Amino acid sequence: MSDEPRNAAPCAHPAVSVVGPGDGETILLGTTRMRVLEDGSHTGHRLGMAESVLAPHTPGPPQHRHARHDEGFYVVSGTVRFTVGDEDIDATAGTLVMVPPGAPHTFANTTGEPARMLSTFTPDLYVQYFRDLEELYAGGRTPTPEESLGTMSRYATEPATEPATEPATDFASLPTPARGTGS
Repeated sequence: MSDEPRNAAPCAHPAVSVVGPGDGETILLGTTRMRVLEDGSHTGHRLGMAESVLAPHTPGPPQHRHARHDEGFYVVSGTVRFTVGDEDIDATAGTLVMVPPGAPHTFANTTGEPARMLSTFTPDLYVQYFRDLEELYAGGRTPTPEESLGTMSRYATEPATEPATEPATDFASLPTPARGTGS
């Protein structure tokens, strides 16, 4: 038997997904406009992808860490400041930032110009987090800290103020949210 990986049998009729410039689901998160390019429904839920436009002087989310997914950010235009632990990285167009599970991080647009980036989520489940977050902020309301933390924990995410070797919460013991329901 060979040690080479075997290719899976091709699908009889694989569907190719094409999302045009004006297509995709729009999610509004304060001054950030996110366009979902792939919600995982075409990738067997292995990958989600979104384009985000951060308005000038947009603060990012609190520094946080994920236990169950990698998150990638590719800066298309402008400058995005990533904070990883206590290190600031000003990422300009053409920069890729890959964040593995457990790494504390956040991002913001600290400049006077809009910034655009592509984000990947592997697996895709985190796309639903952004949908849930949009609902929390609907109508201009501010969610309570308990609501915010509850939403984060459903997606194996927690606030982070310093690097950690393991997440403080045992996310493996949490139930995985049903896809498309947000809870």
